[in-house]
Amino acid sequence: MSRLGYSARQIAGRWTAIAAVAAAAFTPAACKVGPNYHRPGAPVPPAYKELPPGWKVSTPEDDRGRGNWWAVFDDPELDELERQVNISNQNVKQYEAEYREAAALLKEAEAQLYPSLAVNAGTQRAGGGGGGATSVSSTVGGTGTTSVSNTVGAGHSHTQFSLEAAVSWQPDIWGSVRRQVESRKAGVQVSKADLANAQLSAQATLATDYFDLRASDSLRKLLSQAVTLDKRGLDIAQNQFKSGTATNGDVAAAQAALQATEAQLVAVEQQRGTYEHAIAVLTGHLPSELSIPEAPLTATVPEVPLTLPSTLLERNPAVAAAERQMQEENALIGVAIGAYFPTISLTALGGYVGDPLSSLFNVGNRIWSLGATANDTLFQGGSQMAAVANARATYDQYVANYRQTVLTTFQSVEDALLALRVLRQESEYQAQAVKYAQTAADVALNQFNAGTVAYTTVITDIQALVSDQEALLTAQQNQLVADLSLIEALGGGWDTSRL
Repeated sequence: MSRLGYSARQIAGRWTAIAAVAAAAFTPAACKVGPNYHRPGAPVPPAYKELPPGWKVSTPEDDRGRGNWWAVFDDPELDELERQVNISNQNVKQYEAEYREAAALLKEAEAQLYPSLAVNAGTQRAGGGGGGATSVSSTVGGTGTTSVSNTVGAGHSHTQFSLEAAVSWQPDIWGSVRRQVESRKAGVQVSKADLANAQLSAQATLATDYFDLRASDSLRKLLSQAVTLDKRGLDIAQNQFKSGTATNGDVAAAQAALQATEAQLVAVEQQRGTYEHAIAVLTGHLPSELSIPEAPLTATVPEVPLTLPSTLLERNPAVAAAERQMQEENALIGVAIGAYFPTISLTALGGYVGDPLSSLFNVGNRIWSLGATANDTLFQGGSQMAAVANARATYDQYVANYRQTVLTTFQSVEDALLALRVLRQESEYQAQAVKYAQTAADVALNQFNAGTVAYTTVITDIQALVSDQEALLTAQQNQLVADLSLIEALGGGWDTSRL
């Protein structure tokens, strides 16, 4: 190498430095076309209308640390199942992959802010038999073409070596690329919120199925006890029929009551199996791979800490996703407006072309070029105006979607609070009904044993008792489901700081 020569690495470094200086010169003065994003207002009530008596809105620290929100139910089996959702649920995995895709698209958009560097090394051997001139061309990384002409004598051949580096850059003078980056960044946050919403939805669905399964377990136990009572009544009716104190109608009534209760018991088996299969799929298992031991439904419904209505907008991932979509589309308005302005491209090329290879890096073999181009479309028949109008209309759609999502979320909270308030009262009344029905059934059975009433009276009272017990169980089940709905509407343990 010549003492005055430069290496290819030095050439590439020099032009990269030139491009970086140009970037520093352009970027501070550059603007961003299009509207800056400001979150539109949404309807937020001053307080919750259906707040149950005794409940209050939590203080700022009451609702912290609820990542595993299902822990409030204090059920180890539920806890174990819930922890498998994020690991094995296929819908959650799909949203997680979409989040990674959005993050990759953001990196792709950010790359447009920087210059691109291409390096090309080549060799060509050419010759001519008629004494004419031979032209040797070298293409550099798709950024431009450098031509070197050499006159090759008749019957002679010539070898050409080249090593070139090229830098190209489109400075983001109008901010179109930065608007694209802003949109993609919001898109990543949309995907993150969608992932959180998918996780919360799967967790809430699993918990609902789990409590429905436990309600089936309790109903099965209740009906098994009813079958025992019906069998006992049938034995009494048959014995009294033999002794002449009861009719064959009493025996038939006792048998009908027993068969009806056993039919209900069989139906519960299918119901429970369906819930168990649903839980298996939610945890990423085949239905045949999961068996959940039988256990009764808990009668304790925990109180969920309520956030302020305005805070709900920060804690529900569906609302957060809708809000981030607005910024995503708002930034795309700037991208569409940026297409009105000319595109400016800067290019720089440097390298060596010569022969022989041993002396390639001499000053005399050095080549370079600098270039700048600007291009703009003067007439498109109004298509760009239509693109901007389309971007604004799309943004307006997402504004309406955001506000509707907020309304729907507050509706879900109010519905759940109303259900909890009403179901609590219903459970209290139903518990009293069960108490009195039990007394009535006991009295009727004693009277029947004493021979003072027909067995049809006993059957009627026992059926009323079972019906009231089922109603109480259903009310307790619905309370737990309403509690889950409230937790889901409040966002579980999630908040926008996770974006």
